[in-house]
Amino acid sequence: MLHSARGLNGCVSAPHTAAALAGQAILARGGTAIEAMVAAASTIAVVYPHMNGIGGDGFWIVHRPGERPVGIFGCGRAAERATPEWYAARGHRSQMPTRGPDAALTVPGTIASWQRALDLVPAERRLALSDLLEAAIGLARDGMVVTGNQADCTRQKLDGLKDVEGFAATFLIDGRPPRAGEVLRQPALARTLAGLAEDGLDGYYRGQLAETHAAFLEAAGSPLRLEDFHGFAAETVEPLSVEISAGRLHNMIPPTQGVSSLMILALFDRLGVAAGESFEHLHGLIEATKQAFILRNAELGDPDFMARPAQQWLSDETLDRLAARIDRRRALAWPHAAKPGDTIWMGAADRKGTVVSFIQSVFWEFGSGLTCPETGVFFQNRGAGFSLQPGPNQLGPRRRPFHTLNPALAELKDGRVMAYGTMGGEGQPQTQAAIFSRYALYGQGLQQAVTAPRWLLGKTWGDATTTLKLEDRFDPALVAALRAAGHDTEIIPAFSDMAGHAGAVVRHADGSLEAASDPRADGAALAF
Repeated sequence: MLHSARGLNGCVSAPHTAAALAGQAILARGGTAIEAMVAAASTIAVVYPHMNGIGGDGFWIVHRPGERPVGIFGCGRAAERATPEWYAARGHRSQMPTRGPDAALTVPGTIASWQRALDLVPAERRLALSDLLEAAIGLARDGMVVTGNQADCTRQKLDGLKDVEGFAATFLIDGRPPRAGEVLRQPALARTLAGLAEDGLDGYYRGQLAETHAAFLEAAGSPLRLEDFHGFAAETVEPLSVEISAGRLHNMIPPTQGVSSLMILALFDRLGVAAGESFEHLHGLIEATKQAFILRNAELGDPDFMARPAQQWLSDETLDRLAARIDRRRALAWPHAAKPGDTIWMGAADRKGTVVSFIQSVFWEFGSGLTCPETGVFFQNRGAGFSLQPGPNQLGPRRRPFHTLNPALAELKDGRVMAYGTMGGEGQPQTQAAIFSRYALYGQGLQQAVTAPRWLLGKTWGDATTTLKLEDRFDPALVAALRAAGHDTEIIPAFSDMAGHAGAVVRHADGSLEAASDPRADGAALAF
């Protein structure tokens, strides 16, 4: 029997145990779920650097009792110098670069998102920033034990990263990838986090730290300048939402693919599938994914340049029309252009009823790889998500690139509030759909819904094929039925990283709290 963590005073789900412990410690001191998430976010940036860091972006959905959910939008904008012409002059005419200084072209947004989220907590009741960052500072200074996940990832991606400035000195040991179980210290990052704890998070954008980063980036060849940091701020936004039979779902606005996650579940809900784990369940979600991704690939980008607002994609008229295109017995021919990505999702809830869904990313493994030796910060390659061709996702000064990131939150009709999400690039909306449908539509336990075998249509972390991938724990008869329906299937190992690192937290109507974490990751679900 699979059991989630349950309690009354707080809960945290994170893909690394150290991050979950950091969040729990803040909750135990009376901190809010928001403060716990800042502690967890700073810690995960230290102990899971192949997946995220403070040189990346961050997004939040915060639900407080009696209030509408609030979105925190920490999406970095492109440098003023970042134009197709600038990249053409550097030899990039058809495709954005993915590693090195040319790939470090968007301002990191996650630190600003932490501050914007903390602003929701009354200053007189807020814990000191030094308390929130204490665990992360200690782990960076004294060392953390390298996970097998990080060791494998570093070894697999080394060829593209080893010659990028600053990477080897920061993330290799004696010039080689660290082995699982070895201790990795990041003293420069410890000093950076300690400086932020003392001077405030705004120093990342308008203090000495911003000046240090701007000088390093310019010298390395990045288009980012100090003015780009000075001009950046995270935003408070109204999340996208859609009503389905189980309740109201919320997700992040473009340029994230949050609208796709909502569309998949809203389209599937229209199919009226009665039984979970059936052919109709998997086939229906897979075909709903295709309809959502077709629209996403054609129209999603910086919301300032989209042909129509994403909330219109969630109208009954649009959803009814797309649902009618789904053949309940046959698979739509595939593939399409998929988008890679690396990410962490974490959730937290506190005893006063605040529930947080949070996601933080540097896009590819270790982002651009470009690492400032003085600060220990490596910069995301989220700008690789831009297109050099005309359209809503075309590169331009201060534009925001397509984002795979999307934190999910649901208000269920019986009073439960569920925060859930995953890493996995192209797989994020699909894994969200699997977890939500299993838990909220078909009554599986929360941990069971996270642990159960998953599928992935298309490319994602560490893989280049566009098949329908199925973990090898599925019933062979179900796999055969999917193949007979025309799905081009591929079997992947059980508990594969390709299936994402997911998690979920739930606040029940009686005030009790529940959390689940993914056995595919190195994390924990804690409640007390």
